[in-house]
Amino acid sequence: MCTVKFPQFKKGKDGLKIHPGLTILEFAQMAGIRINAECGGAGTCGKCTVRIEKGEENLSPPTHFEKKSNLQEKERLACQARIVRDKTDMVVYIKKFGEYDILKYGMERDVPICPIYTRRGNKVCRDGTEIEDYRGKIYGLAIDIGTTTVVFDLVNLENGDVLETVAKINPQISYGNDVITRIEYTMVDKENNRYFDEVERGKRVSQLKMMMVNLINESIQELSEQFEEDISQYIYHTVAVGNSTMRNLFFGIDISSLGTIPYESTLKTAVTKTPEQIGLKMNRAGTVYGAALIGGHVGADITADIVASGMYKDKDISLLIDIGTNGEIVLGNKDRMIAASCAAGGAFEGATVSCGVGGITGAIKKIELVDGVVTYSTIGNRHPIGVCGSGLIDLLAELLTKGIMTEKARIKQDFHITGDLKLTQHDIFQLITSKSAIKTGWQVLLKHYPCDTADVKKIYLSGGFGNFINVKNAMKIGLIPDVDESKVIKIGNGALEGTREILLCEESRHISEEIAEKTQHIRTNEVEKEFDYLMAENMYF
Repeated sequence: MCTVKFPQFKKGKDGLKIHPGLTILEFAQMAGIRINAECGGAGTCGKCTVRIEKGEENLSPPTHFEKKSNLQEKERLACQARIVRDKTDMVVYIKKFGEYDILKYGMERDVPICPIYTRRGNKVCRDGTEIEDYRGKIYGLAIDIGTTTVVFDLVNLENGDVLETVAKINPQISYGNDVITRIEYTMVDKENNRYFDEVERGKRVSQLKMMMVNLINESIQELSEQFEEDISQYIYHTVAVGNSTMRNLFFGIDISSLGTIPYESTLKTAVTKTPEQIGLKMNRAGTVYGAALIGGHVGADITADIVASGMYKDKDISLLIDIGTNGEIVLGNKDRMIAASCAAGGAFEGATVSCGVGGITGAIKKIELVDGVVTYSTIGNRHPIGVCGSGLIDLLAELLTKGIMTEKARIKQDFHITGDLKLTQHDIFQLITSKSAIKTGWQVLLKHYPCDTADVKKIYLSGGFGNFINVKNAMKIGLIPDVDESKVIKIGNGALEGTREILLCEESRHISEEIAEKTQHIRTNEVEKEFDYLMAENMYF
């Protein structure tokens, strides 16, 4: 039997037995090798490019998706190239898609230190009860599990110091760039046009769960090597947040209900498990806690955002916007909060825009048009490979201001940013659709609270996307309300900041559970009779 080698990866250097019938993507996934497949293997994103150095004769002919993907010699799309023969050994190189510029930090603020795990004399206590001898340190992990990226803090629970922040790509990206494709992976047998049974769903949920758990474990090992001692023995408490899909996957909870009407999790309350139940390499006397979900696709990361912003204790009305593939919006104050999710799609993350990329090295992050000339800056000051979300917002605003794009979002011809990168009319349609989803979301919440834009005293922007955007340009295209700029507060990675507070303060953990329970989840398309009209109207400027 012949083998296929992935020389760039430790797992694939020695060669893995070929299994005819599988695509290269499926084979790599089975081997635990990550390939960026944002469309979930549908062939539409073109991100899973590989170079077949040897063994092309084993593969099926190029599909129509590959033929229109501008592939170079020996290149194939991993999701389309199916291994149909076992005639010769294969050597496959995965095209690098860059490292994400992951936002690791939130805004600076004082966090009370009253953790569940404390030291009393030479003993470690949980909720005041002695559990074992003090080993010299008491650590905790605060984990923000994003659809695309994962960030976690290693925290000293005795003094609140952040010892290290780790940021990595979510390995589940090889099963799709959004939650819908990952939900479908666990519940839909596309080849046989049927739903998986409970046993098969459980296996697939477990598979995605362990991808995440293994990433955390590998990171803990790397930190142990860095600190020159095994730190896992000191980690007593882990707090994890994420959107509803990501949180549930981490705890091995079935996510199929999030893919069918009414799109609600089977478990919205907080989750507490032992390290053995999760598979995390930490102190066995410790606990793993998942913060509570608000409702629908408004998950624990938004609960943590609310904690970090402090809007839940303010008498003034605030608006919180977390823009991503699944945008979330919260409106309210200490007396009442309502929240909604918006199917913003992946346009502002580069998934459906021809020149678009995520926030990776080489992405154009800022654009200006000066005397008809395009000027830009890129992440890492590298050669431009595409345009990320903040750059796309700038570009729309500049095209609109300079009259190159009409208020009806029309351009006469493709707009060239560089010799290779251009924005097409189809790209603009994708972007205004995403923009409309976000704008319609906060408009509906304002209407049904009810309050006016003038009543909103603060607008919190959370997440990497919100942190890097030009606020004026975001207002110009209608992505966020047009208010005095002083009202807009960028809280950085609010989800991680709020998670760390929950980790460090038992009272904040209880507060987060109350927030999730009391915040009303609004389905905007159900409460607003004019929803479709608003969506259409907000497509324009």
